[in-house]
Amino acid sequence: MATYIAFLRAVNLGATRKFPKAAIVAACEAAGCTEVETYINSGNVKVTTPLRSRAKVETALEKAFAAEAGFDVPTIVVTPKELTAIAAHAEKVGASHDGLHYVSLLKEAPTAAAVAKLDGAGKDGERAEVDGRGVHLLLGKDYHTAKLSNALIEKHLGVATNRNLKVIATLAEKWGA
Repeated sequence: MATYIAFLRAVNLGATRKFPKAAIVAACEAAGCTEVETYINSGNVKVTTPLRSRAKVETALEKAFAAEAGFDVPTIVVTPKELTAIAAHAEKVGASHDGLHYVSLLKEAPTAAAVAKLDGAGKDGERAEVDGRGVHLLLGKDYHTAKLSNALIEKHLGVATNRNLKVIATLAEKWGA
């Protein structure tokens, strides 16, 4: 049995995209997962599964989530070791940054050509640093006026979901390797 952390994208937004914690747990169990735990608004889930491939876990969860929720729920899955590495890199790149720090988690590792499209994409004081499937968004003081966003990351790098640094650090401490 393997343990994975799943990050669900765009759930519990507005009146039509509600996916309660109990329904997420039920969907995970329907996908063959055990030892299901959730953290904050249920968009972060730890599961144990007999599946050994990250891609197979994502596919199984997305199929079960769509059946349970009635809408597609893109899901990015990482291992506890990957989560710990993402959090460690966040600590390193954000050490001297005094603004906001978010991490976009990617479904697939991007190509160098795709990453190059992010050069200069932010406004002054913003930058994105890509490390594997983690994109560290170092922003100013206001997320809502930032030019760098998860939507921009998805435009250039593919399916992603975004968490603030505190959530990444907490989950790495709680569920990391």
